[in-house]
Amino acid sequence: MSTIRIALICTEKLPLPAVKGGAIQVMIDGIAPTLAERHDLTIYSICDDLLPKEEQNGRIHYIRFPRDHYYPSVIDHIKWNEYDVIHVFNRPKVVTQIRTAAPNSGIVLSLHNDMFSPMKISKEEAKKAIEDVDAIATVSAYIQRTVTNRHKEAEGKTFVCYSGVNLHDHPDRSLPATQLLRNKWREQLGLQNKKVLLYVGRLSKTKGPHVLLQAMQSLIQEHNDLVLLIVGGKWFSDNGVNSYVRGLHELAEPLGDHVMFTNYVPADDIPFYMLASDMLVCSSQWHEPLARIHYEAMASMLPIVTTNRGGNQEVIFTGYNGIVIDKYYDPLSFSKVISTLFSNQQWMERFAKNGRKFVEQNFQYHHVVSRYETVYKTAYERSSLRTIEE
Repeated sequence: MSTIRIALICTEKLPLPAVKGGAIQVMIDGIAPTLAERHDLTIYSICDDLLPKEEQNGRIHYIRFPRDHYYPSVIDHIKWNEYDVIHVFNRPKVVTQIRTAAPNSGIVLSLHNDMFSPMKISKEEAKKAIEDVDAIATVSAYIQRTVTNRHKEAEGKTFVCYSGVNLHDHPDRSLPATQLLRNKWREQLGLQNKKVLLYVGRLSKTKGPHVLLQAMQSLIQEHNDLVLLIVGGKWFSDNGVNSYVRGLHELAEPLGDHVMFTNYVPADDIPFYMLASDMLVCSSQWHEPLARIHYEAMASMLPIVTTNRGGNQEVIFTGYNGIVIDKYYDPLSFSKVISTLFSNQQWMERFAKNGRKFVEQNFQYHHVVSRYETVYKTAYERSSLRTIEE
């Protein structure tokens, strides 16, 4: 693809770079350097005390505006800057305003959640957004279906763009140097001679850590050296306490040293917690778009236990790189599967190797860039054709 001018418009939730985490933000950080090598790249995000309002970081131009008037500021700015492609993340409601401000640009909307739910956008707004975009990229086939099942006119515009990871952040744990690093982190966390079950994510009911704590009650009867390592806070970079978080600690109290809470951990440190662990469990209770933690865990050579919610089962296959649980709400289902895996080292090793290979072949950041470039090319060509016709 020839060099074009691309603008990425991130959401108003978290800043870029991902100094406070966030799946979208981490993914953008991963693909931005490669995109900037090939194209003229500008990234819009909200302001943060840790970041200047505008900066040039290598070949990436960052422009930041305050959260309370973020989108009006972005839209006003793009009126005076010609972009070949404008990529809007997860906000279909702003697409029409951006189309008005940049009538000659190709517009891409990427969806990382079910943003076309009737609870989030009216039927009229959705139809207009689909009409005004040139292409829609979805984080999973599940999210693609949430759009096209409701809006048939989106079928010719949607592309599945799976996310990915940087393998350099997840060293091959079969290497001696990696084992030394693993031992160092396990010692630092007090996990020597333990079986470590890892949960990474927000402490929210939709993510289901309460189900894991309930499962631990029977798991420790069979595996008295098992520790559930819970990595995450109430919200990204927020370690506040609400009634649900208090309830988790109450469930954990009878389990004693078999449960460890870390609170929020910066994204750059997550690979070390994975390296110190033996298995990842994703206990999603809601229709998960497709949690990026699956890619990270596969890269870190962790066997994975996940639920059949949303898009999770698009990358985890029972018997290949993990096990998908159908009764996602049932602690007994989790305890049976987790216990069986910890009792079968051969399965653990096979799942770990297959997961790493799967990522190597499909889910590195250069794969993600290639997927998005296909979408950008489509949007650019459609915008060029529209301009000629006008």
